[in-house]
Amino acid sequence: MTLLAVHDLTVTRGGLPVLEGVSFALAPGAALVLRGPNGIGKTTLLRTLAGLQPPAAGRLEAAPDQIAYAAHADGLKGALSVAENLRFWAAMHGRSIGDAMARMNLTALAGRPASSLSAGQKRRLGLARLLVTGRPVWVLDEPTVSLDVDSVALFGEVVRAHLAAGGAAVIATHIDLGLPEAQVLDLAPFRARPPQDALSGGFDAGFGEAFS
Repeated sequence: MTLLAVHDLTVTRGGLPVLEGVSFALAPGAALVLRGPNGIGKTTLLRTLAGLQPPAAGRLEAAPDQIAYAAHADGLKGALSVAENLRFWAAMHGRSIGDAMARMNLTALAGRPASSLSAGQKRRLGLARLLVTGRPVWVLDEPTVSLDVDSVALFGEVVRAHLAAGGAAVIATHIDLGLPEAQVLDLAPFRARPPQDALSGGFDAGFGEAFS
C-alpha cells in the first residue's frame, strides 16, 4: 500500500522550473526528509504535493483528502483563544481537540487569545492542527521554526506516533527530529537546468553584441 507516490515530477517557481525528475513513494509508517540548499525548491515541491500549485510535468498520486500541510505561517486567528482556534479546524474534520491540546502541551493555554502567545506557542498551536485533521500524510515545511529544544523533542514524538499509527510524512527540515527510520532525499541532483536559450543568449550575448 502506498499513501503518496510522485513520478518524474517537475515543479516551477515564477514560471521557471526549479526541480525536475523527482520521484519517490511513501508507504504507511514512512518518513522522507528533504534536504538541499536554500532556494533549491523544497517549499515549491511541498506546495505542489499539498495541491496548492499544479506540477509542470510528471504525476502525483494521493487522494486530496489524504494530505495535511503545515507551512511557515501558523494560520491563527489572534482574537480567538487557543481552544477556539483548534476547535474551528477540528469541526471541519469532525474530530475533538483534547488529544491534540495535550500532545502539543497546550492545555494550560486553552483560554488564552492566540495574539498573546509567544512565537513558539503559536507554532505549537499551528502544528496541533495536524492532529485534528485525521489525515494520514503530513507535508511539513520547516515545522520546528520558533520551537525551543523541548518543543522540538515534543513534536518529534508526535511525528513518531503518527508514523507508528500508519501515517506518513514528508518533511523539509535542517533539524534532527529523532527519526532514524526516515529516508533522506537530497534535492540537489534534481535541480532544473537553465533553459538552453538562457545559456546561449541573454545578458552575455547582448553584452558582447553591444561592445563588438
